[in-house]
Amino acid sequence: MTFVRRLAGAAAILTFVLASAVMVGSSEAQEPAPATPPAAGAKPPAVEAQPVTPPQLTVPATEPVEEGIPEPAVPPDEAPVGANDGDAVVVGPQRPIRVGVHVSAPFVMKRGGKFTGMAIDLWENLAGDLQRTFTYQEFPTVGALIKAAHDDQIDIAVSNITVNESRARRIDFTQPWFDAGLRIMINERSHASVLDVIGELRDAGFLTTYARIGLALLLATIMMTLFDRHFDSAFPKRWRDGFADSFYTVMQIATTGKPATRKNLFGWLGRIWQGVWLMAGVAVIAYVTSSVTTVMATLSAANQIHNVEDLEGRTIGVIKDTVSNDFVREQGLRNIAFLTFDEAIAALESGDVDAIIEDGPVLQYYMYTHPRADVRLVGPRFEPSKYAFGTPQNSVLRRPVTIELLSSEEHDEIDKLRLKYFGQEQ
Repeated sequence: MTFVRRLAGAAAILTFVLASAVMVGSSEAQEPAPATPPAAGAKPPAVEAQPVTPPQLTVPATEPVEEGIPEPAVPPDEAPVGANDGDAVVVGPQRPIRVGVHVSAPFVMKRGGKFTGMAIDLWENLAGDLQRTFTYQEFPTVGALIKAAHDDQIDIAVSNITVNESRARRIDFTQPWFDAGLRIMINERSHASVLDVIGELRDAGFLTTYARIGLALLLATIMMTLFDRHFDSAFPKRWRDGFADSFYTVMQIATTGKPATRKNLFGWLGRIWQGVWLMAGVAVIAYVTSSVTTVMATLSAANQIHNVEDLEGRTIGVIKDTVSNDFVREQGLRNIAFLTFDEAIAALESGDVDAIIEDGPVLQYYMYTHPRADVRLVGPRFEPSKYAFGTPQNSVLRRPVTIELLSSEEHDEIDKLRLKYFGQEQ
């Protein structure tokens, strides 16, 4: 037993010692051992290279960009500057805008070397809103103005330019800003000439009757000459003198209805004969007067122009290269094309033309500024149309100008200009 106890105690002591040794070794393994300097000439121990993972960069997500057809390049001197903030696109200061104009009162007028008028005022307001400078270039006709825009000789055409299909094929138009249409102007003093009266008398058959009356008067003069030479001893003996005296007596009765002062050679029969001559003279006077009056009334009614249907056979004055010029050509009406409106007015007053067809606003302005002129407008407006400014095709100026035009209309600026130049709302 004693041996066993001693063996168990030795085993316990041995177990304790082993456990202590294990704990001490574990503690020493955790602490780094002091660096031992390498011996002289010894190579340093090889160190195994560790792979380095680069830091991950976070790239912000972007929407996919669709590939499409690139927009056409814009010339540097016409490229718009600024952004569309919901109002107007401001075209920044580049070279001055080339503005083509055609004089047509009251939209474009030239006074003292400067341009004025409703279209000019409107354009200068728009240019101020766009913060752009500009220069004017005048053209003699609307056709020349449109051609200049088509050929890129100007940047915008400013006048009372009517929008139609043929022009829209050549240039672009802005938002229309004025309602227009054609009207007819006539001369109130126009009347039938003597040749017109004679022609109408001939066409009505009155000249034939007048010839028969004249022949009857000639025969009456011859008979009276023969009668007086035979029965009146105081009658002139020379045929020339006697014929003249008888002709005067016949014409006096025929034109005045009053008998001539002459001797009664046959008593009561002579008085009856004189009464017959008096009745014949009154009948001639009545017939001639009524026929001429009828012809004059007919000519007066026919000479009046009330609408387009009355223009057939008339000579119409128009302005060259305008929609009125196109209209009369399409209708086959006889016309004279003038370069300016003043030339057309002069022709109307002189009777060279029977009427003028032109834009209603232009004619209305003339009457407003010339209240004493012997002209007037007849008939309703026809061929209704609208005015707009014109630009070369695909011009970057058209959109900002259109936006400013819409703004001007919304703020009643165009109505104010209309009242300024026309005196009343149209």
